Parts: sequence; C-alpha cells; structure tokens
Amino acid sequence: MPEIVPFKGIVYGPDVASEASKLICPPYDAISADLQRALYESSDYNAVRLELPAEADRYAAAAARLHEWLAASVLVQDDEPALYPCFQTFEDEQGVSRTRKGLFAALRLYEPSEQKVLPHERTLSGPKADRLKMFRETKANLSSIFGLYADQSQRTDKLLYEFVEGREPVLDAEFDGVRSRMWRMSDPALIARFAAKLDALKVYIADGHHRYETGLAYRNERAAANPGHTGREPYNYIMAYLSNIYDEGLLILPIHRLVHGLESFDPEAFIASLDRAFTVWELPGRGALDEFLATGGQQPCYGIVLPEMVLGVSLDAKPSEVLSGPVPEALQGLDVVVLHDLVLGQMLGIEAEAVEKESNLTYANRMDEVFDAVASGKAQVGIVLRPTGAEQVMSVSQSGEAMPQKSTWFYPKVMTGMVFRSLEGDA
Repeated sequence: MPEIVPFKGIVYGPDVASEASKLICPPYDAISADLQRALYESSDYNAVRLELPAEADRYAAAAARLHEWLAASVLVQDDEPALYPCFQTFEDEQGVSRTRKGLFAALRLYEPSEQKVLPHERTLSGPKADRLKMFRETKANLSSIFGLYADQSQRTDKLLYEFVEGREPVLDAEFDGVRSRMWRMSDPALIARFAAKLDALKVYIADGHHRYETGLAYRNERAAANPGHTGREPYNYIMAYLSNIYDEGLLILPIHRLVHGLESFDPEAFIASLDRAFTVWELPGRGALDEFLATGGQQPCYGIVLPEMVLGVSLDAKPSEVLSGPVPEALQGLDVVVLHDLVLGQMLGIEAEAVEKESNLTYANRMDEVFDAVASGKAQVGIVLRPTGAEQVMSVSQSGEAMPQKSTWFYPKVMTGMVFRSLEGDA
C-alpha cells in the first residue's frame, strides 16, 4: 500500500469544540452560495471560513484566518503525531442506519504511473488552479481526499472498532443528518499494526481527485525550490480519509443528469431516438421507476423524466456496438459512459465542452430534484441513473482509465473541520 504516516493534527480547541456541529462543513466543491451564507451565520469559526471564504481574495483570507485562529487557540495543533479514526453514522434512503468507518492519515503522494494511488474520474483545470492557490497561501491541507482500500477480510475495520470502543471522541459533530465522530490514535504500536494490515493494498481515490492532483503539483513545486529536499517533508504527503471498500457502511449513490438550454429540443423526436436503440417502457411514476432501475439487469438502463411522462429504457445492443468510437473494455459496460456518448452526445448533440461548462448539463443528487427540475421547467429532460458499484470503481481504476466527471457520489461527504494538517514543520 502507499505509505501512510501519522501527523500532528490541527483541531478545534476546547473552548469552541463543544459546539462542533456549528463548526464543520462539506468540502469546497459541495458548498453552494446559499449554503456558504448559512455556514457563515452558524458560527464565527465555521470551517467554511477557511475552506471557502466569502472574501474577494479567498486565499489570503483563509491564510490570515488560519494564522489568527491558531494564535487565539481557536485551533490547536497536537503535540504528537497521530492517526484520527472517524466514524460517520447516517440513514440511507430506505431509513436503514449505517456507519462508515475510516481514519485520517497523511498519505504519501505518488505519480499515477506508480500505480499506488489510483483515480477513477477525470479532472478539470479550473478546480485544480483554485486549490493550488489555496495550498500556496495557507500551506495546509484544509480538507482531505477520500481514499478506499480493498480489505475483504475486514481486519482493519475490526482494529478500528476495537480502538474506539469505550473511548470518548475528540470531536462529535452532526451535519445534515450525518453524525461524524473522530478519535485520536497516537500509540506508535497501534499505528504500526494498522499500517501493517494495509501494507499490500492500493488506494483508490473516491473523492478529491482535484485535491490529489493539486497535492502532486504543490509537492513538485516545493521540491524544486528546496535544495535540501529529502522526500520526508510534509508537502510530500496529503491528508486522506481512508476507508475499506468492503465496509458495510460504504454507500455509493448515483449522480443524475439534468439537460437544459437545448434550443431545438423536441421530446417526441428524442423518444423516437431512444426507441431505435433501447427498449422503452412508459412507467406510471417514481415508484415504478425505482423498481425498474433495481431490476434492470446487466445492460445499461436509465429513467427518463419528461414533463408529462416517465420512461424506463434498457439498451438493446452491446455497448461496443452503439458507442461512437473505441472505448476501453473497463468502461464499455458503465451506464454513465453509454449515457454520455450515446444519449447526450449522439442523440441530443451535447458536446464535451458543453458538459464541462455545464451549459447544457447539470447534476442532481436526489431523484426528487430531477422530478422537481423537470416539473418547474428548469430542465427539459431528467435522466436518472443507477449507482456505480464498488467493484466497477476498482476495475476502472486498475485499468488506468477514467469515468466521466461526477460518475459517483460516495455518501456522505467527509466533513471539513474535523481535523486540518499543516504542510510546514515536521513530517
């Protein structure tokens, strides 16, 4: 496995940590303007003021604020390096309680060619430029990447359970129905045991592809400017939340598509196009759509939501026979790949640039959002997807290929503010 090491975490001090639920926030890329305002109002010390400041120069504001909060003991840095187990408890869409287990660690940065930390999604230049400025100004990891490892024996889960049992968490916070509890593991022997169990495993990036690539760029920048570079400096690592892909608490949800702004969109012509490539069923409503997707089988299938109609569609041919060009085998069977090529590209004429700019395509995390957007006229058509499986994520990662952006939603998000990490000082 890639090298993981403990680090001296920066956490909220005791004077403010008692109101932890008012302090944490989602990662920067999951914060809307409305949520940013609400988080600002929740506390003068909410982590959004570091992660996504409202000031015009957000980078300078975050750096100054981080320094001020450390000086005022709003934030304190631990005296000894540690790993930070963190459990997130939530209810899934069926109302079943789940707990995802993981821990924060400093993960060594590796180039993709080294095949130790594997991505599964493409990245965009804009978010990477944004985060690189934040790294440079704050010299800190404000939010972690989310990495998965495949421990089918679940020995790592057992070790984490044994450690946290009977211990009070360092931070206990609830946000949007998700309870996040974090502990501090500083015993070198325990840390060594955990690292040993992960020794032969790879890390698959679940969330934070832009942050990971930014970490690589920042490391290379710092190394080039440091004549005494050793490879052990903190900038050679990135803060990562690591969880077992076989953990029963791991939940991958789909990210649905909303099509809008097409000047000549004709619903009847679109349905006719679908009928030439798919078997098409008209469904009586959302309940029937849930059942259709749950029993869809191996072929790519989707729910199509139109203003007065709900359709279930299942591809008739093999994916390789309908895609516009050669596609690696690891990607051919993915619903999202066939959707972007065949439905969005060939049938609706939405080009890759329009997808990147979101000029004709936006995203929804919940099925209700899809129906609401179509009913209100904000979307011309909504496309409901099934979730990508964990085994599919690993297969694509191992192949060296990448899914389209926003192919997976690992729920819940790892919260910013549980722990921060300095990129200065000792490793």
